[in-house]
Amino acid sequence: MEELKSIQWFPGHMTRTKRQIEAQLKLIDAVAILLDARIPYSSCNPDLRSIINNKPRMVVLNKSDMADPNETKKWLNTFRENHISAVSLDCKTGKGINTFIPAVKGLLSDKIQSWKEKGMAGRTIKVMVVGIPNVGKSSFINRMAKQNRARTEDRPGVTRGNQWFTIGKGFDLLDTPGVLWPKFDDKLVGEKLAYIGSVKDDILDTEHLAGRLLEYLRDNNCQQLCARYRMEPNEIAELQGYEILELVGKRRGMLISGGEINTERAAATVLDEFRNATLGRITLDRAEEYPYVKI
Repeated sequence: MEELKSIQWFPGHMTRTKRQIEAQLKLIDAVAILLDARIPYSSCNPDLRSIINNKPRMVVLNKSDMADPNETKKWLNTFRENHISAVSLDCKTGKGINTFIPAVKGLLSDKIQSWKEKGMAGRTIKVMVVGIPNVGKSSFINRMAKQNRARTEDRPGVTRGNQWFTIGKGFDLLDTPGVLWPKFDDKLVGEKLAYIGSVKDDILDTEHLAGRLLEYLRDNNCQQLCARYRMEPNEIAELQGYEILELVGKRRGMLISGGEINTERAAATVLDEFRNATLGRITLDRAEEYPYVKI
């Protein structure tokens, strides 16, 4: 895989989704931007600011069960220091899910007070949910609605159109299709999106991608990496990503005819085990690297 800078089949999708979002803006009171807690910076579509214009917005760090909890705390502080409302939660267990509605009401406190003064107390709050593919929007809405109404799958691009869901008395959510932006200015952003599965694997060289991920983990999460694949830090210190991948395949007994290592299978294993947190709770975007964030 060459540098992951652009995805040619997304521009038209982006344009359609942008129009869908813009058409609904007049109907909503706020926007909830779902980010993957493992890559809070890289999973934020930079085009969103212009799309949602001046609507009140807040950040939801989803999949926090897969991220380093200390890093998640740092990210929440970073957002709040930048005057951005933010909560973290885990849709699988429901941890933190009860913080969302109070946070939205806090964000809209002035507007809610204005409604009361106009005799509109109890007016339904309408919130649009946006995010990139595979960030967990449907799982979030299912949790909030307490039933499996939004279709969920562990692959990008399942939600096809805008859908409204009532999640409680006087509170509605609008689901929107996940969309990436057509060009990544930073190749590392593109790679991180591919690591978590927001870019479809069938357009990628997964062996190269897994090798890049292994190099990152070797340099930043070596203890977790070595523990999972029965390796020693000094054993992989000077290896290239593909060589580490070969070692993973060897340690896992992934051999094909002639004793050759099945690196394609090893790559799928590494990516799957990172994506489902079998490798551990790992955050790839460190808060100290992005002290000034804009949403």
